[in-house]
Amino acid sequence: MPRIAVRGAGLHYEEHGAGPETVVFAHGLLWSGRLFDRQIEALAPRYRCVTFDFRGHGRSEVTADGYDMDSLAADAAGLIEALGCAPCHFVGLSMGGFVGMRLAIRQPRLLRSLILLETSADPEPEASRRKYHWMNLAARWIGLGTLAKPVMRIIFGRKFLGDPARAALREQCRRELASSDRTGIIRAVTGVIDRQGIYEQLERIATPTLILVGDQDLATPPARSERIHARIAGSRLRVLPGAGHTSTIEEPVAVNAAIADFLAGLH
Repeated sequence: MPRIAVRGAGLHYEEHGAGPETVVFAHGLLWSGRLFDRQIEALAPRYRCVTFDFRGHGRSEVTADGYDMDSLAADAAGLIEALGCAPCHFVGLSMGGFVGMRLAIRQPRLLRSLILLETSADPEPEASRRKYHWMNLAARWIGLGTLAKPVMRIIFGRKFLGDPARAALREQCRRELASSDRTGIIRAVTGVIDRQGIYEQLERIATPTLILVGDQDLATPPARSERIHARIAGSRLRVLPGAGHTSTIEEPVAVNAAIADFLAGLH
């Protein structure tokens, strides 16, 4: 199990492929690098692909602190440098997108391109803050297993949730969510809901940027991606039909095609 020590945390990471350019994948809250299995499968024949688990997630260490977005961005930067990935194509979904935007603003030398999926540059809305705070309290007292199904109604779209052919995949996702480390997730959720907005800083991003969002995304609706697109000069925006907040699982073919087309256009 490969681990690397970054800023006092042992971070699990995986590498696939061996192309001349590196794609680094940063997952969303509650998930792990497994969120990008289908993207790795598609891109590894041409690129070196690196996934990692943020602290408190997956197989990475649960630390006492370091879950705010600035700290997670510093973790990602440390990993990119330690593994010799720079300049990389950085793919960030939701929380991973929060991190990717901060890297593009503050350490652009690390990035060749930025791909944002289902994310936001704004602070967490107050209504969502209250809801996630309640869920954190519930996780503390009753565990994550009971919350997995309600959470899935937020992070997946109607199409995926109602598709009989994907019942087994939904159950696999439910089990992964339920198996997360309770302490790590509680700390990570707090970091997400307390994050500061960076919308006013987006105009500093000069890195080529692709923005993808599902048209059924409830957690970060398409309007938030439109705001990012309007603020980053030269960025591209694609709305993915039938996808919710987790398009890499829900609509992998569309996501893979959009990423491959974008990367090919950079040469």
